[in-house]
Amino acid sequence: MKRYKRNSLKRLFKVVMLQLFLFSIIIIGGKSLYEIAQNKEVEISQSRAEEPIRDITPIAGNVELITDEPYLYQPLSPTSGISDDLDVDLADDRLFSRNVILMRLSDRKVLFEKSSNEIIYPASLTKIMTAIVAIEKLDNPDDPIDLPSDIFQKLYDDDASMAGFLPGETASALDLLYGVLLPSGAECCVGLSDYIAGSETDFVTLMNQKAGELGMKSTHFTNSTGLSDTDHYTTVTDLSILLEYALENDSFREIFTSSEHSTSPTNLHPGGITFYSTMFKNMVSPDFDGGSILGGKTGYTSEAGLCLASLASINSIEYILITTGAKGNHKTEQYNIDDALSVYESLK
Repeated sequence: MKRYKRNSLKRLFKVVMLQLFLFSIIIIGGKSLYEIAQNKEVEISQSRAEEPIRDITPIAGNVELITDEPYLYQPLSPTSGISDDLDVDLADDRLFSRNVILMRLSDRKVLFEKSSNEIIYPASLTKIMTAIVAIEKLDNPDDPIDLPSDIFQKLYDDDASMAGFLPGETASALDLLYGVLLPSGAECCVGLSDYIAGSETDFVTLMNQKAGELGMKSTHFTNSTGLSDTDHYTTVTDLSILLEYALENDSFREIFTSSEHSTSPTNLHPGGITFYSTMFKNMVSPDFDGGSILGGKTGYTSEAGLCLASLASINSIEYILITTGAKGNHKTEQYNIDDALSVYESLK
């Protein structure tokens, strides 16, 4: 019996020693495998660091074009924030708009921005450029301009916004300019383009030339109306440059800040047409505590979202604000206007 117990203890001792031996092998082996894996990871990282970087060519100042994927625009890191020298009680997440820039006109100081260098579709904010180029090129605002029937069908097909002129109508250049900026009339844009440059295509060349002169480095136009096109793009930063420039022109400012305009009698509208600003007509009031929105141009396409370029006076100081990419459409709450009031009311 005693011998049996001794043998059992010996067997138990051998089993324990064997388990300890196997456990030590596992620990040592595991450590070796870990070191191998670590060394392998270092080798992979080093090999990746030695790989050639894809050629990324800068274009238009604020975007990058990846050359092995043609026509793919990538915005640089978007900016967002508040100027240190102004009390602005505003947070990004309070705004519906994806892209925002606020500028004080007196010194062109940018006071607030959100994704301001992101490439966007401008929609009808394009018409700010259409209007200022037309104003500068026209010799006489009273010149009669024909609106031929052949320009209307494509605009109808594209569901472009219209001022209310009819095929074959003749209107003054000044009335067409009001038609561009107040009701956002596409027929007015094309009519002015044809009259000034001979065709919309040639007029767009003038628009792009003006963009270049103004230093709008991330902008390119393909039409005068703002209808969506992959090669028709800008940024809210560039649009702020454009609006600041255009507002220096008295004729542009007069039209931009009008809430309505009645045209002279025409061959098809003997009583004229009354235009209403697409911004003012969607506002309960342009006034708010300490200030007022003086004028604005709305825009919308499904690709661009709800957009607004506006001018406001707060405590006798003028500001411009560009917002794009807000949710909604013409039939919903006008979140672009809501954002404008939020931003302006935040200035103290």
